[in-house]
Amino acid sequence: FTDACSIMNGETIPFNKVPCLPFEQFQKKITDAVSQNSRICSFFGMETGNCGDAISQLRLIAVVANDSDRRLQLLSTTVADSYPAFTPLIPQLHMFEREIAEQFEITPVGHPWLRPVRFQQSEHKPEFFHIEGGEAHEVAVGPVHAGVIEPGHFRFQCHGEKVFHLEISLGYQHRGIEKALIGGPHRKTPYQMETLAGDTTIGHYLAYCQIIESLQGMKVSPRANAIRAIGLELERLANHTGDLGALGGDVGYLPTSSYCGRIRGDFLNMTALLCGSRLGRGLLCPGGVRFDLDSSERVEKLTKALIQAQEDTKTAIQLLWDTPSVMTRFENTGRVSAEDCQALGLVGPAARACGVFRDIRQDFPTGQYLQGDFPAPPPLESMTGDVAARAIVRWHEIQDSLRFLLKLVPELPAGLTNAAGRSSQQTARQPDSIVVSLVEGWRGEICHTAITDSQGNFLKYKVVDPSFHNWTGLAMALRNQEISDFPLCNKSFNLSYCGFDL
Repeated sequence: FTDACSIMNGETIPFNKVPCLPFEQFQKKITDAVSQNSRICSFFGMETGNCGDAISQLRLIAVVANDSDRRLQLLSTTVADSYPAFTPLIPQLHMFEREIAEQFEITPVGHPWLRPVRFQQSEHKPEFFHIEGGEAHEVAVGPVHAGVIEPGHFRFQCHGEKVFHLEISLGYQHRGIEKALIGGPHRKTPYQMETLAGDTTIGHYLAYCQIIESLQGMKVSPRANAIRAIGLELERLANHTGDLGALGGDVGYLPTSSYCGRIRGDFLNMTALLCGSRLGRGLLCPGGVRFDLDSSERVEKLTKALIQAQEDTKTAIQLLWDTPSVMTRFENTGRVSAEDCQALGLVGPAARACGVFRDIRQDFPTGQYLQGDFPAPPPLESMTGDVAARAIVRWHEIQDSLRFLLKLVPELPAGLTNAAGRSSQQTARQPDSIVVSLVEGWRGEICHTAITDSQGNFLKYKVVDPSFHNWTGLAMALRNQEISDFPLCNKSFNLSYCGFDL
C-alpha cells in the first residue's frame, strides 16, 4: 500500500505526513486496497485551502484498515464541487459519501441513491424507493415510536407479506456533536463523549481517552488498563445479555426474556460497583481511571458476582438453544451472506455472525488487550449470518468476557490508576497532527479520528459508531423475508439511532 501513511492504532503523526494524492491515484489506491480485503474505517471531508500545489474546497481523508498486519493507512485528496463516486465500486462507502455530500454540498457523480443521511435542514423531504404492481404496497413505520425509543423511519416495499426492500431513514434528532467538538477539548467534551451513544459510554469514552493520551504523550499504567478492560467487558456483557433476553421476548419466549432482564441488571450493578454509575459514566479519564478496585472486599464482591452471573447466564440462555420453537424462528431468518457483509463493511457481532472475523481486541489491540490473553473467536465456518448466528455470537462473547474477567479481576496489576497525574493533564497536545483511535465496543468497531490545529486544539473530530456501518446490514437482512420478521431481525442487530446521528 504505497503512497499512504501507515500508523498503529492510537499513534499520533504530523498531519502533513498524510499524502495528498491526485484524485485518480487516490481512488485507485482505495479500490485496490478494498479488493485485497482491506476495509474503510472512516471516510470524511474537511474544508481546506490547499493540498500540495492544489487549491480546492474540500479535502477527502480515508482511514483504511488492514487487519492482517495491524496497520492503518491514511491518505487523502482534494476535490471541488463534484467527483466520481466510489460507491459503485466500493459499496461500504455509500453512507460516507452521502454524509459528505450533505455536509459540504458536493456531488459524488454516479452515486446510486444520493439522499441525505440526516435531517439537518428543516425543509428536507426524504425520497424513497418504491415498487409497482397489482399486489405491491408500502408499509411505513415511525419515525415516532411507542415508549422512549429514538425516532427512525422504516419504509418497507412489499409484495404481499414478502419484503422486497427496506429503506431506513434516520437522523431526526441531529445533535451536531462533531461540529461542537471543533476547537476543543472543551469543558463539555467529556460529557459529550460519554453520551455519543448512551449504551456505549465506556467504549466511546475510551476511544476519546486514547486520542488525548496519544496527543499529550500520556502513559497509562497496567492497573488502569486492566480496570478499563473490566469496564468495557462489563458493558459488553450487560448489552449482550439484554439482547438475548429481548430476542427471546420477540418470539414470545418469556423465561429467557425475564431471566436475562434481571441478569443484565446484575452486570450494570457490577459497573456501579466500579464507579457508582451503572452506565460507567465517570469511570475513565485521560491518563487512566478515576476509580480503583482498592479493597480486597470489593474485588471479592465483584468476583462472586461474576461467578454467579456465569452460572445464571448459562442457565437462562441455554433455554433458547433447547427450545425448538425458538430455534425455528431464529434459524434462516434475516440472513446476510459473507459476501454482502464484506461488501458493506459490517463490523462487530454482525460481521462475525456472517463468518467474517473482525475484532479490534485482536486485530488492533491497545491497553490490556496487548497482553494477548483474550480467547479465540467462535468457529466462524459454522456462522450462517442469520438471527440464530447473531444470537450464538453474543453467547460466545458472553462466555469469553466472563472467563476473561474472572482471570483478570483477582490478578489486577499493582500500581497507580492514573499514571499521568494531575500535572500531565495540562501537557500541551501535539499541534498540526492526526491520530486514529479504535475500540471494540459491544456493537463492534468504534473509530475516532482527531486532527489538531497549530494550537493543538481539534480542527476536525470524526466519530464512526459501529451502527453507521451496520444499519445497511439490517436492510439487507429483510430482503425476501416476511414483514413480520422485522422486529426479530431489528433486535438481532440492535443498532443505535443516536450513535448514527452525530
